[in-house]
Amino acid sequence: MKKETFLEHLKPFINTDCGSYQPEGVGKIADMLTEKYTALGGWHIKRQHLHDEVGPGLLITNRENPDHYDVLLVGHIDTVFPEGTAAARPFKVEGDRAYGPGVADMKNGVIAIYAALSELDPAVRDKLSIGVLHNPDEEIGSIHSDPWLLAEAKKADRVLVCESARADGSLVNRRKGNATFIIPYHGVASHAGNDPEKGRSAVVEMAHWILELGKHNDYANGTSLTVGLVKGGSASNVVPDSAEATLDIRFWDNNKYDEIRALLDKLAAKPFVDGVRVDITVKSQKPAMVMNAGTEKLMRIVEAAGKKTGLPITWQAVGGGSDANTTSAHGIPSLDGFGPIGACFHSDKEYLEIDSIEPRVALLKATIEEIAAA
Repeated sequence: MKKETFLEHLKPFINTDCGSYQPEGVGKIADMLTEKYTALGGWHIKRQHLHDEVGPGLLITNRENPDHYDVLLVGHIDTVFPEGTAAARPFKVEGDRAYGPGVADMKNGVIAIYAALSELDPAVRDKLSIGVLHNPDEEIGSIHSDPWLLAEAKKADRVLVCESARADGSLVNRRKGNATFIIPYHGVASHAGNDPEKGRSAVVEMAHWILELGKHNDYANGTSLTVGLVKGGSASNVVPDSAEATLDIRFWDNNKYDEIRALLDKLAAKPFVDGVRVDITVKSQKPAMVMNAGTEKLMRIVEAAGKKTGLPITWQAVGGGSDANTTSAHGIPSLDGFGPIGACFHSDKEYLEIDSIEPRVALLKATIEEIAAA
């Protein structure tokens, strides 16, 4: 697919608000994809209701009700952006880059899947069982779609996640695991002037936690504990009876999740401030994306596709998570980064490298062809 045509397909997807908690907008994205695959012919499309607070997922297959996939292509159709972002920052092209909300995370990958499959020789397509899964909530940890994703992925010999290729063009073979914890603190309120000693400050307890958690960062080995959001108190003259911290953890070693969870439970069992109670809720959790012998074999297939298309293949391990974390942790050979090159995700500077479109679509198509030939 020529890059100009690709951009024409991409534009309406960027100009549609489709944040994770915007089910109507995500539904519009699903509608546009349904229309495109219906027009191609030869594809079966199922809309998947996952939860009322998120939009639908889509499962697109070349065989009806398959119990096996030679390859499952995955790409989420939600973004991180609030309602109104598409109108405020619509799709635009400046020089050799395209800009707009979700242009690199990851509508470029969604359209790349469509482009590669639209150009696939029907004889190759019919030789394979191909699945395409678009989930609506990856940006909030795939909290509703993970069971569905995993059920389909377990039918697959291999999974290709089509997030953007890295800024240097690398594909991704490892990702850190991650988890998000919501930690509310419950103290006792009192007047800051008349009887402060009667209060039990939830904010002071939270401050102790932040300092203590910071001691357990191990950046050299890829473990980080980041308190990225805090809130607490009601007025400056009140000893605060409530506070809340949001903790993000990242790790290469999946055992670190259990270690950190045990640490949190230990701190909650014995608060620093007498009379304060601490709760812990896991908002989301993804294991690290790991490699196995099947992953190594899949890498060789991709490298052969790269030689076929003249695109040098390099690999990178990265700190951000994706749905490949979930699939690889269950032993399914999984690789990521099959979308065109993009960067500055989750920001107003997010961009897509236009000149990467054609070679990256060609790589994805050639990888599917190599799978058929294997």
